[in-house]
Amino acid sequence: MRKYLLPKEGKFYKANLHCHTNLSDGDFTPEEIKEMYKSRGYSVVAYTDHDILVPHPELNDEDFLALNGMEVEINETQGEWRYIKTCHMCFIALEPDNLVQPCYHRSKYLFHNAVNYRDKIIFDENEPDFEREHTAECINKMIKTARDNGFFVTYNHPTWSLETYADYIALDNLNAMEIFNTGCEVPGYEEYNEKEYEDMLRDGKRIYCVSADDTHHVADLFGGFVMIKAPELKYKTITEALTKGDFYASQGPEIKELYLEDGILHVECSDAVKIVLQTDNRLILQERAPKGESINGADFEIDDKNKYFRITVTDAEGKHANTNAYFTDEL
Repeated sequence: MRKYLLPKEGKFYKANLHCHTNLSDGDFTPEEIKEMYKSRGYSVVAYTDHDILVPHPELNDEDFLALNGMEVEINETQGEWRYIKTCHMCFIALEPDNLVQPCYHRSKYLFHNAVNYRDKIIFDENEPDFEREHTAECINKMIKTARDNGFFVTYNHPTWSLETYADYIALDNLNAMEIFNTGCEVPGYEEYNEKEYEDMLRDGKRIYCVSADDTHHVADLFGGFVMIKAPELKYKTITEALTKGDFYASQGPEIKELYLEDGILHVECSDAVKIVLQTDNRLILQERAPKGESINGADFEIDDKNKYFRITVTDAEGKHANTNAYFTDEL
């Protein structure tokens, strides 16, 4: 029996799930972001300005969807900024009318232009001010609060954040982590985080991976994205696809089909020089193109003793497409 890991039905929608505008510390207006991304074939942008959950329903049309979100940062409080650790996470609302900002503080944490938009923030006035501390206990409380209140939570750019294994392995209940971040890669950080994703998976965390631009400046545009497979371009269908993992992350290559049939995993993709099957152990299988040529697919036998497997497609420019991990006890 054939089981599609990326749904057979529906359409792929190109999305950037991490974006800043001039409402916080970005160079572009929300409208400019829409026009730039639409011109490059994107259908979805999550507007995740720092610490302000401001919706942009006026940008929605039949070919474009603005998701409501915000990015939070939890900083160490001692030391010069360039030396301290920080943890950044995006909260993306799963419902279009979910506009109550979780983990809010009435007087702290807003910076740059975000301070001018405090009056647009909706928060639960019965809740006390949320104090942030760069500890696993506090960060996990923020993750749980956001998840309980209907948000999709991603862990962002650990290299730029100076976070190490001990920091990210202590985090629980994330939906996803950034396997690639354009805005941090451009200035020179090593922000292709495949090892960090693998660490989390091998620790038992069942999370997805996303690639995103973290858009601030023109150099950050169009480097990392996700391809979401969904029945239609509607807010709820897109966020339902996110929560189900019906997407893959990419810096360029396309994954066109991914399915299991009689113990064989079939991958169909755009031109690639290498397709790799990675698992929870030392079993790694790959198909490589002859030098100067390309391949467009591969078949791998799946050992049901593996706890999970995932696919990485690499093109001639060294850009990657990454599937989420698929756990054999769920298939």
